[in-house]
Amino acid sequence: MFWKKTRRLTLRAQVLALLLPGMAGILAVELWFTQADALEAANAAFDRSLLGAIRSLDLNVSTDTGGLAVELPYRLFEIFQLTAGGNVHFRVATADGLVEIGSPDLPKPAEMPRPGEPVFYDATYFGESVRVGTYVRRLDKPVGGAHELVIQVAENAAGRRQFTRRFVWHAAVRDGSLLAAFGLTLALLMALALRPLSHLAAQVVHRHADDLRALPDGDLPADLRPLVVAVNDQMARTREVLARERAFLDDASHQLRTPLATLRAQVDYGLREPDPRKVQDTLRAVSLQLDDAVRGTNQLLAMARTDTAALQADPVDLESLVRDVALALLPQARARDLDFGVHVAQSPCLATGDAALLREALTNLAHNAIKHTPPRSEVTLEAAADTLGFSLSVQDSGPGLSADVVSRAGERFVKGRGSNGAGLGLAIAKAIVERHGGTMRLRSNEGRPGLHVHLWWPRSPSPEGGR
Repeated sequence: MFWKKTRRLTLRAQVLALLLPGMAGILAVELWFTQADALEAANAAFDRSLLGAIRSLDLNVSTDTGGLAVELPYRLFEIFQLTAGGNVHFRVATADGLVEIGSPDLPKPAEMPRPGEPVFYDATYFGESVRVGTYVRRLDKPVGGAHELVIQVAENAAGRRQFTRRFVWHAAVRDGSLLAAFGLTLALLMALALRPLSHLAAQVVHRHADDLRALPDGDLPADLRPLVVAVNDQMARTREVLARERAFLDDASHQLRTPLATLRAQVDYGLREPDPRKVQDTLRAVSLQLDDAVRGTNQLLAMARTDTAALQADPVDLESLVRDVALALLPQARARDLDFGVHVAQSPCLATGDAALLREALTNLAHNAIKHTPPRSEVTLEAAADTLGFSLSVQDSGPGLSADVVSRAGERFVKGRGSNGAGLGLAIAKAIVERHGGTMRLRSNEGRPGLHVHLWWPRSPSPEGGR
């Protein structure tokens, strides 16, 4: 939830919002350890004072009279009490507790220490938090049957707590100041680092709507360059799409202008002609012209789909594809009295590609062959596959193409002499096979008239033909 809320912030604010809480958490943990260390240091320092008081008392203990006597070092205790910042208590007693001097009820340790090894611990004495030091040693002379002496000194723990709080407070102020300085420095550094991005955004805002030039990325941080490169790639694709749209509009105007003018002239002629037979001839000419115009428009739409449609890499049965195209064009071939056939090198003949686009390519090549091959001649549709790739081809026995046209085959509106088509069939076929990563080749039939148009694409084409 917190991350979703930060998405609405600026990049600088997002980094600070995510980084500073983490840093604050780390500082809190660091302060906890600082408090523990401060308490340990305070205990070590104050425990040394307790030990000093214990040893002073031990030096003033006497058993010469057969009993227990202590000459208190009052000056030392006054200094010690001032240092402790509160009350100081002591107890000197035999191990059996039958003889004792001082505060009789000082808290005892959970386990009495071994002689010569002092222990220090926290306790409560009359509702007051105290730090107690206990020391045991052997007596030179037994007192009442006791052979060990116990010396205890307790001081108020307020001084220790005050020292610890002051130490932790200073650490908190120091760390908080460092955190604030870190956040401010980070914000300034991010503002400096993101200045090129802000400059880039300003450039984009002030650009014209039709300005699709690549954005400069030389001054950007390395982490942001992939984003600008991706934007530039998208803008390049957008320029390409717009260029194709402009080309389509140019092609459409080029393709439709002449047929429409011809149709208008034929209709005007038919309206002026009084002879019914000539009017019928004009209507038949108009019908043929409309057929050409419809086919030219369909080819323009096919060319647009070829340029923009997503390429599907699906299994394709080339044998079925060739036979379907042949059946669709069979009425046209029979109308021209052509020997129209199909040749498939092997069966099954399976390939990979976009079935709809491949059908469009083969249909255009076959239609051109049928249209330009003289009656009682041959047109053959072929399909093949090998270890390297797949192929579709159309072979006819028509007049063929001149060397100049062959060298420019595949360009839009390039057509042979005597053709009344749009000059888009070969262009469509070439564009489709190139999108499959392949090539289109044209060659003359050996020893006889005609043309052989061959489409080939590899088994593993690069995406979009390397685009």
